[in-house]
Amino acid sequence: MNHNHANYQARLDFVQGLLRNRLKLGASEITNIVPVQYDPESPFKYNNFVYLVTLGAPIPPGRSTSDNALQFGCVAIPEGTQELIVRLTNPATEGMNMANRVENEVAIISLASAALSGFQPHVVPRVYGWGSAAGVSADAPAQGWIVQELMPGQPLVDSFEKLALDTKKKVFAQMAALLKGLQKGLRQRLDKFVAEGVPAQFQDLQFKDEKVLTHADFNSSNLLWDPDTGRITALIDFDFATILHPSYEFLRSFSGTGGQFRGWYVDEESEEAALRDAKLHCFPSPLPTTPGGADGGGVNWEDAKAWEDALREAGVKRPQTIRGIDKVADVDTVLQAILPWRVTNSDVLKLQTRETILKCRDENEEHLDKLLRWLGF
Repeated sequence: MNHNHANYQARLDFVQGLLRNRLKLGASEITNIVPVQYDPESPFKYNNFVYLVTLGAPIPPGRSTSDNALQFGCVAIPEGTQELIVRLTNPATEGMNMANRVENEVAIISLASAALSGFQPHVVPRVYGWGSAAGVSADAPAQGWIVQELMPGQPLVDSFEKLALDTKKKVFAQMAALLKGLQKGLRQRLDKFVAEGVPAQFQDLQFKDEKVLTHADFNSSNLLWDPDTGRITALIDFDFATILHPSYEFLRSFSGTGGQFRGWYVDEESEEAALRDAKLHCFPSPLPTTPGGADGGGVNWEDAKAWEDALREAGVKRPQTIRGIDKVADVDTVLQAILPWRVTNSDVLKLQTRETILKCRDENEEHLDKLLRWLGF
């Protein structure tokens, strides 16, 4: 049986128990619990298992989680609510600190909600209750969970590539406005955030310059939108969110809508290297033509330029205005080359033959060697 599907019924039972014990709902009040974007045959481990909960009747006045008042980052469930989202952490996921992953996400959601409070209707899901994934030991994590608001819209990623450039420009403008909101006013809130229990590792951060809310997965797959109005309706999934220098967002986000910012390319004549240079300095006019078209996997120059224009018009800190981001990106490229995802992720490794894995390893070693020589080491 697929690793994601092994505990399918146990998770449904957990959600049922959560709704009964925390929301005081009777079994007859819970009409339906449906997995969201769940493929039982997916070879990759889900970071979270997400469920849409439909209630038989709207939430009556005063009904909320039993200890809502004691929980940081929560609001009371609005009267009349009939649908909820329940997210369960996957203890088998990789790269997540179970000791504080739920606490980190709830804290960042709280900060993001404040930072983006000027957007109406609101775009950050409200949290109604949560439980830590920290267990008795690192080898025995608890079942972490978050009960949150169901946001309107559909995944932007499902429509984005088919949109006309003018529509993409409008989407980019909204994305840029959201990013601008995450970047502002953080300094005044950091002291309070730290004082209320920022995980210990944040105390060791040695960034001397600005720190901002960083989503770190700000991609079209984590944006919902209304195709009828063209309006972004939600920014979701704060699993990897943190507080770092503004440059980090560009190293981790915007895949498929303008491109992540990368370090040095071995092929300095490549389209990707030209795009990196354009982001650092200025886009050429006229824009280059991608051989075979963007649909062939090349650079979509129109999208990239439209995204750059949206960032500029919104006043967002971006590669062209973040001095030294090119060197930061080079360091990031070295780090990723040391521990490449395609030869360390257990799900990917299971799908490949030993020969393919060794070939990937050798190619990566060659790339790392060239990169270090270019850097003078």
